[in-house]
Amino acid sequence: MGPVSEPIRPARRGRLARSAAALAVLLGLASYVGLHQMTGSKGTPRCSVGSGDHRYEFTPEQASNAATISAVGTTRGLPERAVTIALATALQESALRNIGYGDRDSLGLFQQRPSMGWGTPEQIMDPVYSAGRFYAGLEKVPGYSRLPLTVAAQKVQKSGFPQAYAKHEPDAALLAAALTGRTPAGLSCTANPEEGRPGDPRKVRAELIRAFGEKAAPTAVTGGPSAGRSAAEPPVLVVP
Repeated sequence: MGPVSEPIRPARRGRLARSAAALAVLLGLASYVGLHQMTGSKGTPRCSVGSGDHRYEFTPEQASNAATISAVGTTRGLPERAVTIALATALQESALRNIGYGDRDSLGLFQQRPSMGWGTPEQIMDPVYSAGRFYAGLEKVPGYSRLPLTVAAQKVQKSGFPQAYAKHEPDAALLAAALTGRTPAGLSCTANPEEGRPGDPRKVRAELIRAFGEKAAPTAVTGGPSAGRSAAEPPVLVVP
């Protein structure tokens, strides 16, 4: 008979939970970094998530916005279910596009209205801000993670068509699993290398600092001729 395993003590369990949360944040930010580099390409890249009969295809712009929504949720310490609800909402409201128009004065990924107290037009058109405002509303909904997605989303959005969120739940769940890291390598983007190059990682790092603070930024930007790489090779972000 082998040795009996010791039960996980509360302190150790807490450390494991914090480690898991930190990993989720890291994976969300890594997705954000990679997709923001891809959107700098001048080619015609395409992204997809899932496999087999359940596969969702979309543009890098949409994928980048999805990664931003996921990263905001994970940096707030929210569960994957919250990210799924937010993604389904943005899929319905804007098809994951940061649009500057909508019903009456609705704007942005979540079609939030300045006249209803969601923020200024400039704030709402910032995906990080608009996602944060959505999550702030969701966190005020008691037991939102156990509610049907349509109910949870509607309590935040107060839409005239609340049932419309339901049709996006399968795609949103796929995206959330991939962007939070539960499904390894679940999201892929491709581009024609002859038509364009990735965006500037230094600009991505600056955007990470602006959006999520210094602690979320990659620790270094490496590469280029000074690092022994050819001038044709773009520098690389090192995510902490």
